[in-house]
Amino acid sequence: METTRTRAPRQRPAAVVLTAAAQGRIARLMAQAPADAIGVKLSTPRRGCSGLAYSVDYVTAANAMDERIDTPGGTLFIDGASVLYLIGSTMDWVEDDFQAGFVFANPNAKGTCGCGESFTI
Repeated sequence: METTRTRAPRQRPAAVVLTAAAQGRIARLMAQAPADAIGVKLSTPRRGCSGLAYSVDYVTAANAMDERIDTPGGTLFIDGASVLYLIGSTMDWVEDDFQAGFVFANPNAKGTCGCGESFTI
């Protein structure tokens, strides 16, 4: 008699890895978020001189097509249409004397504009 093994489903890795600083910033954003916000959403709208840009905004409703990453301080949603552009990326939060913002190390980007605000695939 042959026995069949059932294999536990393999956990799929997150599309984007968040550093501790990025997770901390999401927590701070959610602490001051509008009452109806359920998380923040990362998307890649078409804009900028290279074609695509990174955008992070509050989100008030979950979309079944979006990737969801739960962090201790809040939830990051990744726009379903943007996931393919972001797979394997690292999202960090960087602050210095002159600026503060999310910074992305995206292995899919083939180039960026001179100001670093947009990228091409």
